[in-house]
Amino acid sequence: MRSPGRGPPGARAVAPWARGHADRPEPGPAVLTPGETRFARSGQVDIAYQVVGEGERDLLVGIGWVSHLELLWELPETVRFLERLGRLGRLILFDARGTGLSDRPPGSPAVEKLVPDALAVLDAAGSERAVVVGWLDKAALAMALAAHHPERVEALVLGEASASMLARPGHPWGMDPADGERLAAAVESGAWGTGTLLPWIAPGVAGDPRVTAWWRRWERMSATPNTAAGLLRTLVDVDLRHLLPAVRAPALLVHRSGTGLVPAASVRWLADALPDARVVELDGADLPAFFGDTDTLMDEVEEFLGGTRTGSDADRRVLTMLVTDVVGSTEQAARLGDRRWDELLAWHHRRVRALLARHGGQEVDTAGDGFLAVFNLPSRAVTCALAIRDDLAAGDVTIRAGVHAGEVVRGPAEVRGLAVHVAARVASSAEPGEVRATATVRDLLLGTDLRFTARGTAELKGVPGRWGLYAADAPAP
Repeated sequence: MRSPGRGPPGARAVAPWARGHADRPEPGPAVLTPGETRFARSGQVDIAYQVVGEGERDLLVGIGWVSHLELLWELPETVRFLERLGRLGRLILFDARGTGLSDRPPGSPAVEKLVPDALAVLDAAGSERAVVVGWLDKAALAMALAAHHPERVEALVLGEASASMLARPGHPWGMDPADGERLAAAVESGAWGTGTLLPWIAPGVAGDPRVTAWWRRWERMSATPNTAAGLLRTLVDVDLRHLLPAVRAPALLVHRSGTGLVPAASVRWLADALPDARVVELDGADLPAFFGDTDTLMDEVEEFLGGTRTGSDADRRVLTMLVTDVVGSTEQAARLGDRRWDELLAWHHRRVRALLARHGGQEVDTAGDGFLAVFNLPSRAVTCALAIRDDLAAGDVTIRAGVHAGEVVRGPAEVRGLAVHVAARVASSAEPGEVRATATVRDLLLGTDLRFTARGTAELKGVPGRWGLYAADAPAP
C-alpha cells in the first residue's frame, strides 16, 4: 500500500490542512502517457481504471457524467488538463459503472451506492489516501466517499458541485426538474452521439469541428442513450445535504460563472454547509474542466493543494524561433521530377540539420521543404539562418527565413504560441535569399557585429499590430 500523500511546508498562504508536512512533492512529469487500463472488482462489477504518472500524493479523478478512459487521451485539451493535474501527483482515473470500459449493469444506482466502487479502485491502485477530484455527479461521489470513509480522503477538488441539484426546502436554488427531464428525453430519443448536446455542455468549443467529432465518439463510446439518460436523472436527483456535516476533508469548490446547470448560489451554499471549504468562481461557460481556460482553473487547484502556483509558466520560456522555406519549391519539383526533387530535398534536410546542430538549434518541425527550429540565443538563430542560406545557395537552393524572439509554450516535441506564428509570417514576407528578423530580434542584438537593414513596418496576417522588420546579414568584412 502507498503511504498517504504529503503536502507542502507551512510557508506563505498554505492550506491549513497542509501545514506541518515535510516537503512539497516534486511535480509530476510535464508530459503524461496513458496508463494501462486495468479492472478492479467491486462486488460483481468490474470497474476500469488507469494509474498515470507518479508522486507522493495520489489523486482519484472522476471526469463526470460519462467517460471513456482510452478516448480521454485522444484530444489535446483533455491531455493538457491531465498533464496539469499530473504535476500534483499520481493520477488514478476511472470509468464509473455503466460508462466507458467498466461493466454496464442495468439501472442507475444512487451516488452513495457508488462509494464501494471508488474504494475498490483505490485499493487496486495501492492507495491508502487520496485527493478526490470530481465534476458534477463525480463531485457528489467524492463528497459521499469523504463522508463515509474520511480516512481515505486527503482533500476534495469539486467542480460544479451542489448538495442538491433541485430546489428543495431549505435549499431554494436548483434546476427545474422539467428541464432535466427534457434533456434526458432528448438523450433517449436520438440526440445522443450526434454532438447536439455539446453547445449546452461546452459552448466555448461547440464550433470547433475537431472537438465536435471527438465529442460524438465520446458520447457513443462512453454510454448507451438509455444509460446516459439514467445517469442524468440520477444526477438531477442528487441530495447529499444529510452527509455534509461528516465531510471533514478540506474542499475547493470550482464554479464557472457562465454555466447554467449549477447556480452559483447553490455552490456558495454548499461551501457554507461544508465544515472546511472555499469557493473559486471563474469566468467561462464550459462544464467540463478540460475545456475553456484550464490553466486558470488549474492554477487555483495547484495553490489549494500545494500552497504555491507554478501555473502554466512551467512550460513557458523565451526562445528565438527560426522558420525557413525553400523559394519556388513547387516549380523546382515540377522541373526536376519526383525522384530528383526527393534527392534534393533529402540533401537540403541533411544540410539544415547539420547547421542547426552546429549553431545550437533544436529542430521542432519540418513540413516538406520548411523547418521550424528554436534557439536559446537570438544571435545563434540569426547566425545559423545566414549559414543555412549561404550553404544551400552553393547547391543552387534559395531559401527565405524569418527570425523572432518571444515567449512560447515549450513541450518535448512542439512549441506553441503567438511568437511562433510571428516567425512564420516574417519568413513568408522575406525576399528570396533574405533572412528577415523582427525589431525585437534587432533590439536584442544591438552592439553585436551582425548587421540589420530596415525593411519598414508591416501587418502580419493573423497577428495584431504592425511589426518593424529588418534584413539581417553577416558582419561587414
